[in-house]
Amino acid sequence: MEVKKISYEQITASEITKVRFCTFFDKGSYAPYHWHRAIELIYLLEGEMLVSFENTSHLLYPGECILINANMIHSNKATKSNKYILLQIPLDFIERFIPNINQIKFVVNDGQENDVKQSKIEMIKDFLKKMKELDDKQEENFLLYFNCLLFELLCLIQRNFSEKTYQINMSQKRRDFVRLNKILDYIAQNYTRTIPLDEIAQVAGFQEKYFCRFFKNHMGITFLEYQNEVRLSYIYSDLLNTDELISHILEKHGFNNYKLFMRMFKMRFGNTPLKIRKEQKMK
Repeated sequence: MEVKKISYEQITASEITKVRFCTFFDKGSYAPYHWHRAIELIYLLEGEMLVSFENTSHLLYPGECILINANMIHSNKATKSNKYILLQIPLDFIERFIPNINQIKFVVNDGQENDVKQSKIEMIKDFLKKMKELDDKQEENFLLYFNCLLFELLCLIQRNFSEKTYQINMSQKRRDFVRLNKILDYIAQNYTRTIPLDEIAQVAGFQEKYFCRFFKNHMGITFLEYQNEVRLSYIYSDLLNTDELISHILEKHGFNNYKLFMRMFKMRFGNTPLKIRKEQKMK
């Protein structure tokens, strides 16, 4: 699977449905922390996926789903082959029907709710499966039936899983996200080389000390840790999808400290690069 763009992810919605809906199948993937202006629903069909946000991690198994709110910084990792339904609904689309969407967050805790709420979560999964059937076949009147399911799904989520949230300073939050996006885009473009702290602080318009605090507060990890996570995501993708020598892959993606790489890789993926590549080829 192609590595996702790191940082702010621009959602490519369908010109027909105005949302992004697809079924993914990949050998494994790792996307460091990023965000997008869209509500995201993931329904896992095969394999495992670790989704992390708000200082918590959720390990999804087949038959489980998760909802990630818009503008929520999150990451996902799959160390095994997996298949999942992905639905991303841009805020620009939702705002036409739920004007106060910026004051709402949706909380869907699959497997941890009471019987009534869990039955609603099962309904979410049923909608996603029906939408997949329509998307796979693309028969006559596809758009009509797809939109019926989409709006029923939105109504179900809004009615049963919405919680009021109050943003004290929305304008400040928007400015922080613009600045953070600029920082992460710069890292994405330059991650193969060492980026000095004074250089990235200048990109952000901060002094070094304040930049470090700003980055850690928003991303949950340090600037150096994040840069290495970006490198790991590309290395992991090349490891699974190419036959390049591991030494060449590390060099290509700017990871020069082999001991640090091995420690981080085993911590993230639970095994050595050679063993993971060998296991994937045996499948």
